[in-house]
Amino acid sequence: MIELKASEIAIIVGGELKGSDVAITTAPVFDSGQATPGCIFLALKGEKTDGHKYVADAFTRGAVLAIVTTASTERCIVVPNVIEALNKLAAHVRNQLKDLQVVALTGSQGKTTTKDLLQHILENLGKTVAPSGNFNNELGTPITLLQCDTETKFCILEMGARHIGDIALLCEMARPDIGMVLRVGTAHIGEFGSAEAVAQAKSEMISSLDPDAIAILGQYDAFTPQMSSLHKGKTIFFGETTSADVRATDIEIREGRPHFDLVTSAGRAAVGLRIVGVHQVANALAAAAAATALGASIDQIAVALSTADIRSKWRMDIQELRNIVLINDSYNSSPESVEAALRTLVLFAQERGGQSWAFLGKMHELGESSAGRHADIGTLASELGIDHLVCIGAPEYSSQISANTATEIHLFEEKADAVQLVHEMSAGDVVLVKASRAEKFEELAQAISTKISVLIAGSETSEEGER
Repeated sequence: MIELKASEIAIIVGGELKGSDVAITTAPVFDSGQATPGCIFLALKGEKTDGHKYVADAFTRGAVLAIVTTASTERCIVVPNVIEALNKLAAHVRNQLKDLQVVALTGSQGKTTTKDLLQHILENLGKTVAPSGNFNNELGTPITLLQCDTETKFCILEMGARHIGDIALLCEMARPDIGMVLRVGTAHIGEFGSAEAVAQAKSEMISSLDPDAIAILGQYDAFTPQMSSLHKGKTIFFGETTSADVRATDIEIREGRPHFDLVTSAGRAAVGLRIVGVHQVANALAAAAAATALGASIDQIAVALSTADIRSKWRMDIQELRNIVLINDSYNSSPESVEAALRTLVLFAQERGGQSWAFLGKMHELGESSAGRHADIGTLASELGIDHLVCIGAPEYSSQISANTATEIHLFEEKADAVQLVHEMSAGDVVLVKASRAEKFEELAQAISTKISVLIAGSETSEEGER
């Protein structure tokens, strides 16, 4: 963060400083346990807790200023609304950093992976700030921006939306030089009511851009390409068609990982991704399009994409345990992402010659279409030839599967009960674990991993005894 005095911050956010003046050098935190020397502590009031109770704790860890709605005994700025104050502060810092290049991205699928890939490319070109995980709302976005200083060359921001207008407000604060929409899908359709409304929310990324900014749009759905009409400046399309400005050709899948030729106006270069799933091609192209717009050469982009690992946890994380592959994709789930994960599962199982196991939990935020979308995924699993469809707390997956399917269906109410299926697994099998974040399927992935390890240890002990 650029250095600012507490008195300056009070003027910026329209608050009243209580206590002596002090220099601030570190970005804000809202968890007192994450406070560091020189930082600001944000005293947020939530449904379950009140951050004002933790002001003293934050100061013992190094915080030197709190932004509060109720005055504290510690040095603080009193404001009517802490989050509004945070956004005013971030907007000010953005205005001060004239040379900073801000890339903002949104989409129903792939935001965090694209962010990770783009960060890996840009770090080779200059100091880059990006959010950890999916820190992408009215709290996470300004905090990420405030981590930038005069040495920062690039800032990558994820922008999610729960309501119409959310992304527009974030863009007003961040003023992106590049705005990206990856794709419009059915994630959060329960909140917005229709795919058209989701598209409207995502399109605010493009309609909010200044004329001299660059719009980057995916070609993976019917809505996103049409957003080009909302921007008067330069637009870059990415996809797998000949009309795309940044595209992939000659796509092959090797051990579940995509290999392709990246084609841009600068030429052609081979890319071999280290992350799994054919759907990762779209994320790689999105990152390549942004990096191209920021001046990276096609060779720099291709090399970086081919060496990048995903930093964010629980996203197509591969673990191999005694010839059984476990794919932990438990961070979140939507119909589009489940389809992509199932297709990846099939490819892995075909290459290894074992059986495919899909442990699926409920997909949230689908509204009235929920039952039908779950059923569609179950039908797809059968059509793809998934050997075992394990439905946990979500019997809807199996509701429309044909009676003569070759897919074996397992229904469980609790995650713990499904772990017993590990006893039926054999060498060469591939296991996918996926559900919406609220289902906490990372716990299931860990339980399956532990169970497999215990069985392996038992088997090895038995073999030693026989010798």
